[in-house]
Amino acid sequence: MSSSTAAGPAFSHRKGLRDSGIGSGDRAHYLLCRAQRLTRPLLRAAFDTLPSELRLMAEYHVGWCDANGVVTAGESGRGLRPALVLAAAGALGAQPAAAVHAAAAVEMVHNFTVIHDDIVDGDTVRRGRPAVWQLWGVDDAVLVGDALHSLAIWTLADAPAAATLDSIARLADVVIELCLGRHHDRAQDSGHGGSLAECLETQRHQRAALLGCACAIGALCAGAPSEAVAAMDRFGRELGLACQLCEDLRGIWGEPGNPSRPVGHDLMRRKHSLPVVAALESPTPAGREFAALYASADALDREAAVRAADLIARAGGKDWAQAESRRHQRAAADMLAGRPAADLLALAECVVPRDR
Repeated sequence: MSSSTAAGPAFSHRKGLRDSGIGSGDRAHYLLCRAQRLTRPLLRAAFDTLPSELRLMAEYHVGWCDANGVVTAGESGRGLRPALVLAAAGALGAQPAAAVHAAAAVEMVHNFTVIHDDIVDGDTVRRGRPAVWQLWGVDDAVLVGDALHSLAIWTLADAPAAATLDSIARLADVVIELCLGRHHDRAQDSGHGGSLAECLETQRHQRAALLGCACAIGALCAGAPSEAVAAMDRFGRELGLACQLCEDLRGIWGEPGNPSRPVGHDLMRRKHSLPVVAALESPTPAGREFAALYASADALDREAAVRAADLIARAGGKDWAQAESRRHQRAAADMLAGRPAADLLALAECVVPRDR
């Protein structure tokens, strides 16, 4: 019997966990840890099939060893994407075992894109350690990223789920979409501009696309009908846009406790993040002053970046990004109306904090 009643779902899509007696932060932590615990054996089995040279780089990237192969206690990231796969499957009645191969595959795709993104963006540090390309060079980093992509397909093909072919096709489609998004993103960052609407559309093809894919594949693993798969895809995409806006805010105004993310971090790289583009389109005096500063040929040092961050805020870019993040989070929750989707809501509240 369904947990929903005529009066509404067991967990309201708007009230979330507020009235359930469950702390969303504690629940999200459990779900993230569960995803890492369940997918790690599959990741290890897949990595073990790699030639030793590639395996070292892959295991270093995910935090299992140092550059010499010495075992460490690290983990790569929080495991959000596999957690979303499992939570989406669970919301539609499936047990974790039905979706664990898909969860591992999505995590491998995420890690392959991270390795490639570090190269494209010139990011030398990944989670407090040198990025893979810094240690082994661009060519080998590209190769290990490609290998992880192949392992993702191999892992998904080995799943027992009846929807395996549909899941593989969706994962392949999203990789092409991610490539398109990165192409547009690089064009916008390299000075070819782009309106705020165009930049939002670009972000729909990046982080948002992979989160949508994760949730949709979870639904496929549950044998859900096409309308439920589409709703889960939309949930993930809306959540992904909310996450991206939060990430953009941290990239400009800093992240407490993270010395590698000071105020103005993205501005010193002249990144055209969404609050930046919102400020550039602002007709206010602060917006015009910021546009002139960002267009100058002078390097933006720390002091100039702090000044630029203040101008973006005065031009309305910060308020716009905060409001837009909340709007996309609400849109994500709306896609769960009528479903007992407490786990998805807990993950959403965890990655899109209320005090952003």
